[in-house]
Amino acid sequence: MEFLLILSITLLTYSVTIFIINKLNKMRHQNCYLLGYSCFKPSDEFKLPTNICGEVIHRNKLLGFDEYKFLLKIIVNSGIGEETYGPRSIFRGEEATSTFDDALLEMDEVFEHTIRDVLANSGVKPTDIDILVVNVSMFAPEPSLASRIVNKFKMRDDIKIYNLSGMGCSASLISIDLIRRTFMSQFNKLALIFTSESITPNWYSGNNRSMMLANCLFRCGGCAMLLTNDPKRKIQAKLKLKHLIRTDLGANDEAFNCAYETEDELGHTGMCLSKDLPKAAALAFVQNLKTLAPKVLPVTELVRFVMAGIYRRSKGSRGGGSNSVNFKAGIDHFVIHSGGAAVIDGVGKSLRLSEWDLEPARMTLHRFGNTSASSIWYALGYMEAKKRLKKGQRVFMIGFGAGFLGNSCVWIVNRDLKDEGVWKECIDQYPPKTLENPFMKMYGWINDQDI
Repeated sequence: MEFLLILSITLLTYSVTIFIINKLNKMRHQNCYLLGYSCFKPSDEFKLPTNICGEVIHRNKLLGFDEYKFLLKIIVNSGIGEETYGPRSIFRGEEATSTFDDALLEMDEVFEHTIRDVLANSGVKPTDIDILVVNVSMFAPEPSLASRIVNKFKMRDDIKIYNLSGMGCSASLISIDLIRRTFMSQFNKLALIFTSESITPNWYSGNNRSMMLANCLFRCGGCAMLLTNDPKRKIQAKLKLKHLIRTDLGANDEAFNCAYETEDELGHTGMCLSKDLPKAAALAFVQNLKTLAPKVLPVTELVRFVMAGIYRRSKGSRGGGSNSVNFKAGIDHFVIHSGGAAVIDGVGKSLRLSEWDLEPARMTLHRFGNTSASSIWYALGYMEAKKRLKKGQRVFMIGFGAGFLGNSCVWIVNRDLKDEGVWKECIDQYPPKTLENPFMKMYGWINDQDI
């Protein structure tokens, strides 16, 4: 009897030990690490200086004088500089008649450079990749771009691929969330994400003002990211994913219809950006932060915010529309989608950020323009090139996209970072003492009374 009791206790202890070890081991493998990322910088021959932008606008024979002035004003106020990049078709004067092959060539150039670079820098072979996620919102050929990458790099036949489209400028964070969830059930995996936007086949050649905005803001670019949940690679990783929050306002008709692809009255296809877009972005932003705040802010800041709210209500004050939560109490760096000057200003005002905090997004917009879902990685690259990212610091990323989507995540810096990446040749020039606007110099005569 005594022997059976000892045996039972031993077996129970062994079972509990094994359970705890397996649980801890599973938790270790569910971590998501960013091993590296590589942004795309096209050849200098594809830069879009002021004079070429003016020529492109002038080539559209459907534009009247008022529409011409409207576009020039948008460019003047966009925050975009003279060194952003456009597709080949623009420099041939064929932006309105680009071909399917032109669109494929644009994508091939981006993923060949970025994927090859990130794999080489991380010491990873194409055949080591277990999962591939591709997000290019407005170009979905068949076979898919994901299959095209598998063929180009000769990846394994058991690789798991996912090809996302229509997710807009927040798609890279959606891709990371997909990888994060996959890592929960698959251990020691390597995942590759490719994010870009196809400019070539999506140039709008009509005269609808809501649809002309995209031509002024979007530029060529892209990024490849390598992630893993292999604890053996932890020391190699740049960042560790801490939180990721997704907000989808698709059930709200006003938000759903604020950014969508459509045809104008003359049959020209383009992206329509309505006047409701800022409102939808603000709503998505607030909803997202409500979920994120308790996860990243110290208790003292949460208590202060609650008490301040109680005090305002007791005094009968509504407290204004600005966000009174101090996110800088729990976040060290802010990576904001460089969708345009208004987007950056809006997020900065809501979070009460300084110009130092907004600098990476502003400089990214100025140097590379809005590269859709890859914009946040150019901004992160700016921080790294400036050697701002130190071990243990928290980095907040926020992106917005059609749907309407607002996605954010928080990373922990795993080691001091200093890779200059695509900023290597120009990082010493940023930020300039005065950010000259070449468009303002040439088209500064345009003002509100002209429109």
